[in-house]
Amino acid sequence: MNQSKMHLVNKIFNNETIRTVWDKESEKYYISVVDIVGVISESKDKQAYWRKLKQRLREEGNETVTNCHGLKLKAQDGKYRLTDVVDIEGMFRIIESIPSKNAEPVKLWLAKLGSERIDEVFDPSIAAQRAIDLYRFKGYDEQWILKRIKSIQDRNKLTDVWKDGGITENKEYAILTNEIYKEWSGMKANEYKAYKGLRKESLRDNMSDMEVALTDLGEIAARELAKEHKPYGLKQNKKISKMGGHAAKVAREDIEKNLGKSVISNQNNLNYQYLEEKLISTHSNKKRK
Repeated sequence: MNQSKMHLVNKIFNNETIRTVWDKESEKYYISVVDIVGVISESKDKQAYWRKLKQRLREEGNETVTNCHGLKLKAQDGKYRLTDVVDIEGMFRIIESIPSKNAEPVKLWLAKLGSERIDEVFDPSIAAQRAIDLYRFKGYDEQWILKRIKSIQDRNKLTDVWKDGGITENKEYAILTNEIYKEWSGMKANEYKAYKGLRKESLRDNMSDMEVALTDLGEIAARELAKEHKPYGLKQNKKISKMGGHAAKVAREDIEKNLGKSVISNQNNLNYQYLEEKLISTHSNKKRK
């Protein structure tokens, strides 16, 4: 379980047993709705409570029900049974729909969170400071934090150049980023994360200094090449992004030749391990593991 994000879920439910699974394909956590309902509502029949709540939400046109997935989760007897699950966002929507004193702390927290985000719209420096404070809390030193903030700025410069080149959709930004990663590291971003044992965590936050330097080199090279050649559209930008990644690849090969070992590491900054659980899906007639 992702302790950087799911730790909050554990606190919300007072460490009650909430069945949670990770779907590699969608890169999302899915959480058992009946388990949520059972803890928040304190109903003696959580299955019946969820059936009534689901019917009410459906009548109200609430998208939470539409976004529910049917997955087979392990029950207390060890057997897998079909269970409604939702992602993190859906989990909070359901909690907000339950009139219970147990839900009030979560509702207050969500209201406070919304207020903070509105404040950040008026004063973006608040968001920047929040990011710095979070990195400090995670144990990163000041020099690393400064480099990380600069890398975020450099990344934004790259996406701005891509935008000028006709790239507008998130999936296109991901494709171009993968072109850079594949060229110099041999892996797409999600494959690189899996190699390091990551899920929702930031890949760059879990890189070594050398890996970060090569990533920066690939992206900066791609940016400068795009500014010079002015590609337009996904096809042309993919070619330029690959050229940027190649610059980092050449640097990597030269460094490894002199080091005598690979600079690609499976190490991360996590202090925990994930426990893999089979995920059997009945959604879209597909089975995932």
